[in-house]
Amino acid sequence: MELSPSAHVDTFCRDRLPPFDLWPQLHFDLPELRYPERLNCAAALLDDAVARWGADRPCLLTPTDSWTYGDLLRRANQVARVLTEDFAVRPGNRVLLRGPNNPWLVAAWFGVMKAGCVAVTTMPLLRAVELAQLCEISLPAVAVCDHRYLEELQVADAPDMRIVAYGGGAPDDLAARCAAKEATFQNVDTAADDVALIGFTSGTTGRPKATLHFHRDVLANADTFSRHVLKPRPDDVFTGTPPLAFTFGLGGLVVFPLHAGAASLLLEQATPDQLADHVADHGVTVLFTAPTAYRAIMAAGKADRLAKLRRCASAGEALPAQVWEDFRTATGLRIIDGIGATEMLHVFISAADDDIRPGSTGRPVPGYRARVVDEAGEPVPDGEPGLLAVTGPTGCRYLDDPRQETYVKEGWNITGDTYVRDADGYFWYVARSDDMIVSSGYNIAGPEVEKALVVHPHVEDCAVVGVPDERRGMIVKAYVVLKPGLTGGVTTVKELQDHVKRTIAPYKYPRAIEFVADLPRTSNGKLQRAELRSRAVGAAG
Repeated sequence: MELSPSAHVDTFCRDRLPPFDLWPQLHFDLPELRYPERLNCAAALLDDAVARWGADRPCLLTPTDSWTYGDLLRRANQVARVLTEDFAVRPGNRVLLRGPNNPWLVAAWFGVMKAGCVAVTTMPLLRAVELAQLCEISLPAVAVCDHRYLEELQVADAPDMRIVAYGGGAPDDLAARCAAKEATFQNVDTAADDVALIGFTSGTTGRPKATLHFHRDVLANADTFSRHVLKPRPDDVFTGTPPLAFTFGLGGLVVFPLHAGAASLLLEQATPDQLADHVADHGVTVLFTAPTAYRAIMAAGKADRLAKLRRCASAGEALPAQVWEDFRTATGLRIIDGIGATEMLHVFISAADDDIRPGSTGRPVPGYRARVVDEAGEPVPDGEPGLLAVTGPTGCRYLDDPRQETYVKEGWNITGDTYVRDADGYFWYVARSDDMIVSSGYNIAGPEVEKALVVHPHVEDCAVVGVPDERRGMIVKAYVVLKPGLTGGVTTVKELQDHVKRTIAPYKYPRAIEFVADLPRTSNGKLQRAELRSRAVGAAG
């Protein structure tokens, strides 16, 4: 395997790619995946869109503002000039981005791409110690930060990183600097396999894992999942809750709409019922969010506010069949479920429309291949659980990390999920591999117990983890959020335990139940079971 000649002057990322023999298999089966050797994804997504659709086409919307494609192109070009002229960044330098979902964050991301640099988009609520760790791994030269989120970044231990703020109106902030720049920029002639972004995985324990993605990878997810499953239209308006720091959000709120000539409504924050109101008020037609939000919208009585939607996508955690059915009954819409990974950049198994089987994640997205394997990497028979293995045009490339050997085996990306494939090629989620609870010799999948609990009329939300137990090795413990107005007690515990025993195999019932006000989740709605496991172990100790 050989890489194309790089446009990067700073070769930090290319120097830290895994050895070729640890790469996953890559294949480009579809004609649209055969990208040219020289490719800048900003040019393909933004410059080409303006050339095709015109500068006046609506592009980025907020509850109070609207940018056209021409506005975004102009500001992205100016950001690229600020980076290269005011901060002397060179192709290959990393640029850290920090802020909530808004147009200036998107402009900064495109400016980084145009300058041939590498975007390191971070969660806006990360604290200084977390930011320092990400900076230690990625060594950014510059940080572009929303003025409201400067404090933690300024005290993070990153002495060689310069910071430019935006949104505060300071005389030297990003907007002021951009206003003084010409609105044109000669895009750096990057290779298709030059690194475009570093994505940090969520939920990792220990040192964060940094995934390296190329310019062609950014387009590949649009030319697979978006093109063949989501099927957006130029007149669509996208919105959703995942932050742009998550690749689910980057794809669903930036890459996919711009690839189709559509518009995107960016929300800095929104509760589920506020999200439903924004959908109605702004004519949103494509929604990206987590199963929890779909359930909460129904619970808030806001399902009727989704009348203009034609597409709903869900990822981040498994979509229970009951939530899918309830949502279909309430809205007439069929949620498009999918599984993706930061290592793969976006969704690689999914289904839409008549191909959906409620409760199943779907089948491999065109362009990808998937199978279920045992610990030795050998395929298991249909109907038996095993590890999910995937290949396609994207794949795991950790930045200088020995865990590459764990994620990629024999050329396959081993995602860490336990799945069952049926005889028709549909994939059914069982659990994260580390969510399997072994109790008295029985393998119990935490999410399966959650699915049983969440349909009880008293349960608003729940999470299930394994807790060490001297007698059984582990026991099943459930953290339960009750519906408003209800209180937990011995009677409620017994009722929920009996309900689980009636719903699934009796040995899977939660022997311990703790009632809580809320559950720890990431900003894109993903349940943080690792935190609950730590909490449970601490309580047991």
